[in-house]
Amino acid sequence: MDEVDASSQPIFERLDAWLDGFIRLIPNLVVGLIVFLIFLALARYAGRAVRRLAHARGRESLGDVGASLTRWAVVIVGLMLAITIISPNITPANLISGLGVSSVAIGFAFKDILQNMLSGILILLRQPFEVGDQIVSKGHEGTVERIETRATIIKTYDGRRVLIPNADVYTDAVVVNTAYNSRRSEYDIGIGCNDDWAEARRIMIAAASGCEGVLSDPAPEAIPVEIGDFANIIRLRWWTAPDRASQIQTFGRVIEASAKALAENGIDMPYPTTVSLFHDQTEETDGIRSQQREGWPARPNEDDPKPRRISDAIVERDRETARRKEAEAS
Repeated sequence: MDEVDASSQPIFERLDAWLDGFIRLIPNLVVGLIVFLIFLALARYAGRAVRRLAHARGRESLGDVGASLTRWAVVIVGLMLAITIISPNITPANLISGLGVSSVAIGFAFKDILQNMLSGILILLRQPFEVGDQIVSKGHEGTVERIETRATIIKTYDGRRVLIPNADVYTDAVVVNTAYNSRRSEYDIGIGCNDDWAEARRIMIAAASGCEGVLSDPAPEAIPVEIGDFANIIRLRWWTAPDRASQIQTFGRVIEASAKALAENGIDMPYPTTVSLFHDQTEETDGIRSQQREGWPARPNEDDPKPRRISDAIVERDRETARRKEAEAS
């Protein structure tokens, strides 16, 4: 029994030392906790101040992100100060050096997250687009709902939500459809090859100008762009408000009005036409180019179509070929 007591004595001494150390550390713990709570309150106040300042300048998204980053920065400073108060052996220099080593490891582990965060901050600072703008990015098109530290959130026109990483938005091409006050639309319309170009253009411009949503400045215009196989192509261009709803609704009105106006004024809008010619390969003149017809079938009681116009040398050659064939046959 004495041996058991003797062996357990160092354990109780160590526990007693730990308890004494903890009791001596209680004032530091209390002061450190109070300091940390003060910094928590300061972080909340600083975040609200940053948000109010940004909102007053119309930068709501930047205010939200800035407030979050400010709160975290103040909290980290308060935590480091509380640690140095609780444990005087740890100096701010030790914490900073340790933070530097840890930041490298954290940077490698969370590279994508930090890249998206930095890209989001740059987007908010430079403002290539704002909340409410309609953009096209990475094959997705819609209205910007929010710009967060990780992703830009858009709502597509068919009512779906898409989160695009900020790094992709910042490094890839982005089309901002609502960056300006007006947006141009265009449509190619084919008219008959014998129809009057000027009259067709006048009818198209008048039809487009009378549609709701078409802007008068710049005015609509019609430009001939192609002489096609079965139709002459005129490109009708007009300007509308930049948002998708205005653009697509006006597009439909202009196409419908133009088609009706052209039809009412006798302007043809032809369909594609194909002509196929078949040549009778059993004719005696087959292979003799000076006598071979151009593919039109022979017509009873009428002259055959005019043969091709070819050089005298070819005609003489064909005649010699025909005489040779007759000699071989006899």
